[in-house]
Amino acid sequence: MRQKKDAPLRSDAQRNRERILEVALVELTRSADAPLSAIAKKAGVGQGTFYRHFPSREALVMEIYRHEMQQVADTAAPLLECREPDQALREWLNRCAQFAMTKAGLADAIRQATGGPGKPAKPAPTPLTEAAEILLRANEKAGTIRPGITADDLFLAVGGLWTIDPHTDWQPRANRLLDLVMDALRVGAPGA
Repeated sequence: MRQKKDAPLRSDAQRNRERILEVALVELTRSADAPLSAIAKKAGVGQGTFYRHFPSREALVMEIYRHEMQQVADTAAPLLECREPDQALREWLNRCAQFAMTKAGLADAIRQATGGPGKPAKPAPTPLTEAAEILLRANEKAGTIRPGITADDLFLAVGGLWTIDPHTDWQPRANRLLDLVMDALRVGAPGA
């Protein structure tokens, strides 16, 4: 009996899928050319199971990208529950920087998967955009940033993160950049 495309996965199938993603993230971060057969073997699944979940390298890479992006996005609301809005935003930006730097190896796999004709387009950062908007609106309401800042503005401002070499001691430099961004967001804030 075939499962419907949108039907939830059985628990064992979901565990297999998650294990494949976990192993693939590590292996593709190490090498964009990691063989899919090696990923399946390390994940403890057969080729058929692997390809049922991810019919191509591109499908696997794009799902890792979506999954990792969602993981970072999902931290925004919980941070607002336990931190002041400006502290939540700064901590969330730290998580974005961590994501960007530690996933640098995966960037090659993403470029390979999304480059060229017939390849899927890189998904828009919608979960990150929505998370940033939640944090920005909370800060705007609290008067901790100037009004009218959009997620696009924020991502343009922190775009320098992606120029930092992840193979160096990148954290001090990323912290300085994020401190500058936070200072800039506060200029003109009603509560300043």
